[in-house]
Amino acid sequence: MRFAVVCKDKAGHLDTRIANSAAHLAYIEATGVVEMAGPFLQDGQMCGSLVILGCENLEAANAWVAGDPYGKAGLFESVTVQEWKKVIG
Repeated sequence: MRFAVVCKDKAGHLDTRIANSAAHLAYIEATGVVEMAGPFLQDGQMCGSLVILGCENLEAANAWVAGDPYGKAGLFESVTVQEWKKVIG
């Protein structure tokens, strides 16, 4: 199953994102469930994330989110996890 993880950064937390970027990318590499990912932009600045996960179920997707260094660092104002179906691309 695929899940879309949509994260909105807290305002004024770009430094938190930058400081935890290497750990976040290492987590993605180590877990092996991220199919694609990237930041949302506002006026050219990173302000959130979209991550597409390939997981067995919602519980596994939520467990991945709980372990993400960005979330552990308090970067996000909100996070939603929704089952997602790839149709094009």
